[in-house]
Amino acid sequence: MRSLKRTSNKQLGELLVERGVINQEQVAMAMAHQKDHGGLFGAILVELKFATEEDIAQALTCQYGFPYLPLSNYEIDQEVLDSVPQDVCQRFCLIPIDKIGKSLTLAMSDPLNIAAIEDVELLTGCAVQTFVSTAADIKEALQKYYKKP
Repeated sequence: MRSLKRTSNKQLGELLVERGVINQEQVAMAMAHQKDHGGLFGAILVELKFATEEDIAQALTCQYGFPYLPLSNYEIDQEVLDSVPQDVCQRFCLIPIDKIGKSLTLAMSDPLNIAAIEDVELLTGCAVQTFVSTAADIKEALQKYYKKP
């Protein structure tokens, strides 16, 4: 199983505080919520309306070095879309955006989901490169490009 290297040793909450997105009190509230209910810290911050999905995506970009890609003005070729089944895209909140040879580029709301990346690699036979996008952007792109069953 692959592992991800952090480009910053700072925690997500710490990065967001430094950027002025949230304060220490909100970090503590989100951590208490996470302890009681579980879930991803970034998703909890969004749920509590302390941060936006884009704030979280930008912080992940800083924390792990993933490039950020807003999908609204991005055109995806149908052949690329056909490389990953719609149900897989919906289950993992990802969308293929480019394919060159045996290299497939995905936009993911959770680029730390190694299981999703490995599943796509097994399905496609391609090495996966990852970009960060918001869940809302990905869901909108999935509706735009994939036909409803």
